[in-house]
Amino acid sequence: MKYARLGNSGLIVSKLAFGAMTFGTGNLPSVYKVGPSAARQLVDEALAAGINFFDTADGYADGQSEEMLGQLLGSRRQEVVIATKGGFRAGPALVQSGLSRKHLFAAAEASLKRLGTDYIDLYIVHKTDPFTPLEETLEALNDLVRQGKVRYIGFSNWPAWLAAKAVQIQRERGWATFISGQMYYSLVGRDVEYDILPFMKDAGVGLTVWSPLAGGFLSGKYSRSNLQDPDGRLSGFDIIPFDKEWGFAVLDHVHSIADAHGVTAAQVSLAWLLSKAGVSSVLVGASKMSQLEDNLKAIDLELTAEEMLLLDQATQPRPLYPNWFADSMLDAEHMKALG
Repeated sequence: MKYARLGNSGLIVSKLAFGAMTFGTGNLPSVYKVGPSAARQLVDEALAAGINFFDTADGYADGQSEEMLGQLLGSRRQEVVIATKGGFRAGPALVQSGLSRKHLFAAAEASLKRLGTDYIDLYIVHKTDPFTPLEETLEALNDLVRQGKVRYIGFSNWPAWLAAKAVQIQRERGWATFISGQMYYSLVGRDVEYDILPFMKDAGVGLTVWSPLAGGFLSGKYSRSNLQDPDGRLSGFDIIPFDKEWGFAVLDHVHSIADAHGVTAAQVSLAWLLSKAGVSSVLVGASKMSQLEDNLKAIDLELTAEEMLLLDQATQPRPLYPNWFADSMLDAEHMKALG
């Protein structure tokens, strides 16, 4: 296993993290489908491989994921980093959702109980909340840190402007600052490269990646005819927007590189992400031991510069304003300076 600091903090996390979203049962059977016995095997395998970073959320299988993960880590709790998230609806009442002080305090307390621990290493706000003042959310997070219930804080699925505003407020007021942002990033979803990733690099916020295989698509197990296979996640949880035909064209390049190395498409897709600057850790989730074992091998795969360039060019995001304008002006000034 390889390790990295999470952002500019002193927290050391494994470059591959274990995502426990699949633990439990519930209203998303294509996702929530791992029982206690299989979950124990997966956690044991992750620990044996050197993973020290485990991710869950209060919204996964109505809290079952947190409960199972806490029980399975058991006496090894002090050896690992546990990240969990709050913000999604946790009950029928209006006040049981969002990023208000009331809900964040209640959600954090409930997560502590389910995880069976007296502190959360990394507490992540899982969403944005247009109804709660940003300062209220940030002060509540700071208070959770000051109370010792939370060690570090992060955000997930926030736009760059909001995260930048939050970090500025945190610094000005001497509050606990975000050390990580958990965002979607993959070969078929590189939107974070426009603004959120440059902001995070500049601010010293570490990027942790969810769904690095685009819901399993980049594992190579899907074909045009089996996208709705009931055993696959995409049959009931196809939430990531990308053109599937283009995706299959990308997979042709991925398979070609995989064949050259004698590895799988999943390993190539993960290795590409692991080599990207600013990526602190990549979350790998699994419902089967074979999936986890395959994903773990990505840590040892080194893609060549030529292979990285091929994948970059095949999946290059379309330039958006003001990026294309700034880049064109920079090039013009550079050429002018060179005479």
